[in-house]
Formats: sequence, C-alpha cells, structure tokens
Amino acid sequence: MLLRSGPWLGLAALLLLTACVPAHRSASWTIYPLQRQQPHDGLAVVSQPDGYGLHIWLATDTSQSGVCRPRWLPDPARLFNGNGSHPFSSGLATRQEFFEAVARRDVRRELRRELQALCQARAPRASWQWLEPPRNAREVRQESFPLTEEQDLLPPASEVRRQEEALLGGSAEQP
Repeated sequence: MLLRSGPWLGLAALLLLTACVPAHRSASWTIYPLQRQQPHDGLAVVSQPDGYGLHIWLATDTSQSGVCRPRWLPDPARLFNGNGSHPFSSGLATRQEFFEAVARRDVRRELRRELQALCQARAPRASWQWLEPPRNAREVRQESFPLTEEQDLLPPASEVRRQEEALLGGSAEQP
C-alpha cells in the first residue's frame, strides 16, 4: 500500500482538494493583449477568479536617442470580465497584484513581446532594450515628465482662483 506512507497520503489529499475547486473560483491566468488607445499598449492578466485581474498599461521610453525600452507603470487598472467576450477595465488594482503578476515568467514573456511591438510601432528606427519590470515597491522608479513641469502650463487651481477674485474685486463667494 503505497498511499498509506506519510508523504504520499498528504500529496494525494492535496491533489484531490485542488481538483475539486470549481473553475469560476480559481484564476485562469489567461494573458492577452487588451488595447487601450493603440495596438500593443495594454495587456490583460486574469489573475483572480470570475475573470477579474489586471489591465497593465504599457508605455515606452524613448528619452535616450536611438533606444526604445519599457516605461513601467506599476499601477494597473482593474480588469473585469477577463474570461468573457467583452473584457474592460475600470479603477485601479493594487501594486501588490502587479508585483505578483510580473513575478510569473509567462506574464513577463507576454509583456516583453507586446512592449517590443509597441516600440516598433512608436520608434521603428530605435533599437529595442528590455528592462525587467519592478518586482517590489523598492524597485519602482518615480518617473519625471519634463514637459508637464514647463512654466507655460496652467498654474495651480488656487492661484487661478486668487487671480479671478482679484479681477472681480474680491466679491466672489468662498466655497
């Protein structure tokens, strides 16, 4: 009797328990492109039961001349109906879920494939350079976007409100 020996009995029980989990109660880990604005700029990862998961938004970094590489956005959207015919995203998923997803080799392989295609579309003459995604909060780099820091952009809302009040002679009501 092979099953009566200690480790085999535990393994058999574990296999029976996991085989009894209904499909809608386990993650399918289905991975497929899910376009946001253009082909290859999003990846759906069904990481939870009932088709829930992540919609990872893909971006490129071409700040270095002649090089295109991934720009990691570790705050993915929440994926709904990921196993259905009309998946969509809304709101935010957690960074921890992003880290768990990118820890999987199959997810990283698809991210690499989609990002390389996105780089080819956005910067066809640039060389492709793969950068591994961040796997924890310490590895997340805060990106700076110089164009959003230009002086000719809109001033803070409080400054606009102060200027409006000054033009109206200070008679504007306070909210």
